[in-house]
Order: sequence, then C-alpha cells, then structure tokens
Amino acid sequence: MPKLALFGRPGAGKTTLSGLLALELAEAGADARILKVGAPLYELQAIIYAVAGRPLPDGRVQDGQLLNALGFHIRRINPGALTEAFGSRVRLVERDTPRAVVLCDDMRAADADAVTALGFRLIEVTAPDGVRRERKRGRGDLSAGDDQHPTEAAIDAVPWLSVDNSGSLDGLRVQAARIVREVLQ
Repeated sequence: MPKLALFGRPGAGKTTLSGLLALELAEAGADARILKVGAPLYELQAIIYAVAGRPLPDGRVQDGQLLNALGFHIRRINPGALTEAFGSRVRLVERDTPRAVVLCDDMRAADADAVTALGFRLIEVTAPDGVRRERKRGRGDLSAGDDQHPTEAAIDAVPWLSVDNSGSLDGLRVQAARIVREVLQ
C-alpha cells in the first residue's frame, strides 16, 4: 500500500493537493484514504467550542490559534500522542483496505520521524509566501494559526517529490495526475 505524507507551510495547498490526489486515484480505479495526524485536535476543537456554547457548524472550520495551542500542549504532555493514534489508524486501513493509497496532508515537523517510520513517502508542497498567505486568509478560518508558532516549524526532511503550487488549480491537478501515475506504477 503506497503512503504519501504532504508537508509545507500553512496555505501552501496540502489539503487541496490531497483532495486532487484522491480524485485522480479514484479516476485510475484506486482507493484512497485521507488520514490526518491532527484528527484528535479537530475533535478537541469541536468539544471546546461545544462546551463554550458555540458549536461548530462545520467540521472543516479551523480555529488556528486554538489548534496551535492544542497541538503544542498535547505534544508537550506526550510527544507521541498524535503519531501513536495516527499509526493505529494507518494500521487499521492497512488491515481493512490493504490496496488503498493512504494520504496524510497535515504532517508537522514533530511528526516527521514517526510518519516516515510508518513507510510514508514525503511530498513537499510549496507556494510563494504572498500566495500562501492570501490563500490562508481566504479559507474562512475562525482564527489564523501563527506561522511562527512551534507547531508550524519548517520540516527538515528530504522529500520524495516537491510540488510547486504557485499556479492554478488546473496546474495542481496536472501535478496530482503525474504523482498518481508514478505511485501506481
């Protein structure tokens, strides 16, 4: 089962590329599963908003400041908490759908060693700072995460592939199709 982990600065297009890879895989007759290392953080975010009397209307909405803080403190308490839970989910997919391609689009620097130890190939997604910041502003997040926060630190890893996402969505889809062809060879 091929496993791909996307990394890059916030707003570079990791989630967008992950969705395009899933579409291209489906068109090629392959099954894809998108798993997030930070899934427990999104669950905690929803609980905190519910307790605060402001339930989130959409599970995709992000409070970047809250997620930065949660990620920092969860890793402070137990550095492996998120990656251990992620590893369990990966093993379930391997057991239940062994031919599926697993995509992770939210790997952080603190997760890189554990994710690569699970057999993921790394894909770096880049975009010019101005483009990336504009995309980030346009996401409709409840609050923006801090690019300088420790949870957003640059990843010091050699990627299997690099994707330049400075162009159009169509251009990104062309790159996704190229990646899928290479993965499925």
